[in-house]
Amino acid sequence: MRLRFFAFLLLLSCFPVAGLRAQGKNTRQVETAVKKLTKAMLDSDIPALTAIAADKLTYGHSSGKVQNKAEFLESFKTGASDFTKINITDQSIYFVNNTAIVRHLLDADTYDHKQPGHTTLKIMTVWTKAGNQWTLIARQAVKAQ
Repeated sequence: MRLRFFAFLLLLSCFPVAGLRAQGKNTRQVETAVKKLTKAMLDSDIPALTAIAADKLTYGHSSGKVQNKAEFLESFKTGASDFTKINITDQSIYFVNNTAIVRHLLDADTYDHKQPGHTTLKIMTVWTKAGNQWTLIARQAVKAQ
């Protein structure tokens, strides 16, 4: 009887570890997705941006302007959005089912409309997982103070 009890306790103790492993894997996948997005934005890589952004993307700027996917992509095609350096710090990720909410501080040099600039923003992105792919469904920026 004791052996069964201890075996049962051992089995129960494995479940939280399995959950942490799955969350750790998801965290790494989301971190990779954020890095892919950052690189694609730096490179103005339209195919990569197209692949990572959801069809129903809502992309909010610190100015209050909100873009859909087509407008977001167009801004990179035309040079209205042009990043020359992006540094991300203070990143946190939390999950609700198959949704990841990412917050970080973005410090960037820009060359929007061929004008050099610099911005520091607090960013929140929302990602959803379909299969093994994390897709950006929303982004909102506010100016860091």
